[in-house]
Amino acid sequence: MNQNKYYIFFGNLANPLKVEIISELKENEMSVLELAKKLDVEQSKLSHALKSLKHCSIVNVKQEGKKRIYSLNKETILPMLEIIDKHESKFCKECKAMEARKK
Repeated sequence: MNQNKYYIFFGNLANPLKVEIISELKENEMSVLELAKKLDVEQSKLSHALKSLKHCSIVNVKQEGKKRIYSLNKETILPMLEIIDKHESKFCKECKAMEARKK
């Protein structure tokens, strides 16, 4: 089994900026400029993160004129996020307690 593919894939999901991007794209597709404004992050930093997410097909991109519009991969990533949400609500009681202590 090639564990490197898991490292690359889950590494994308362990990065705070990439998780923010995924969370935003879960709601709506957006251009780099829209994401940069929404997340208050430099466009170059955002573009680098999006390139990595695109490489793993976590996000899709389509060209609209001069804009690139990014969306979440609805075939595999969205269902996976739903499974993670379900898992978290059922099994991650400690995670919720840790979150509450942080606040």
